Amino acid sequence: MRFLIIIPAHNEEDNLSFTLDSLQKQSSKDFKVVVVNDGSVDRTPEIIRKYTNADSRFETINLQKSAHQPGSKVVHAFKNGLRTQSMDEFDIICKFDADIILPENYLAAVEAAFANNPEYGLVGGLLYIEKDGNWIYEGNSNKHHVRGPMKAYRKECFTQIRGLRETLGWDNIDSILLENLGWKEVVLPELHVKLIKVKGADYTIRPADYYGRYFYFLGLNRFLAYIASSKEAMKSKSPSFFFDIVNSYENCRSKKMELKITKEEQKAVNDQRWRMLKKKWLKM
Repeated sequence: MRFLIIIPAHNEEDNLSFTLDSLQKQSSKDFKVVVVNDGSVDRTPEIIRKYTNADSRFETINLQKSAHQPGSKVVHAFKNGLRTQSMDEFDIICKFDADIILPENYLAAVEAAFANNPEYGLVGGLLYIEKDGNWIYEGNSNKHHVRGPMKAYRKECFTQIRGLRETLGWDNIDSILLENLGWKEVVLPELHVKLIKVKGADYTIRPADYYGRYFYFLGLNRFLAYIASSKEAMKSKSPSFFFDIVNSYENCRSKKMELKITKEEQKAVNDQRWRMLKKKWLKM
């Protein structure tokens, strides 16, 4: 099985070489890497050239700097990289970040999982961050969800979900849509992926605005959005946080901001949330 790996990169001079080195060290060698330089103003292009000049499996394209919005920016860069390639030549489509270190068997383990399980549509490992000199599980998501920095899709699954959406919440929308189509999302817990940079550190959006917009662009109806907002408020032990999130959500609704999912896909998202709610809280 052949891999197509797209890596969006914006000002990653401190991190990118670790990611590309870890790809060169992979036990599985049948892959192509497209690094999308998204308007970097540091040494990122120079670092990319070091690999493209030495290894024919590495290519690059250069974009003008896009707006730094959570979700949409990285997917916009990814899609531009994807357009330079013919998907007919590949079996597995990967979206990797420019600040991760993959274990040497990462691609081989992912390939084996797909080859042995035809129902698998999305496969990945677990993220680990460095703390006090040790690499520990990041813990920002459940261990059954493949995080955005290390997504590997079976091409047929990727095509059926119509690729990735340029919107906040894209890395949950994909999971819901593929499950709705009968595919499985699978985490291989033995694959420890090191995350060099903590996500979200360079976003300027306020947390309440983030959650409100996230729930809106995910396609949640008002009731489910309010339930999700109350959950975040309880985590923060702040009743005012609930109202701030709701205000952000309602602001998006009042402006009728464009969703990147169809009505049918929106229904699939809400149905999945209802199932989760019933299972967890109503024991149904």
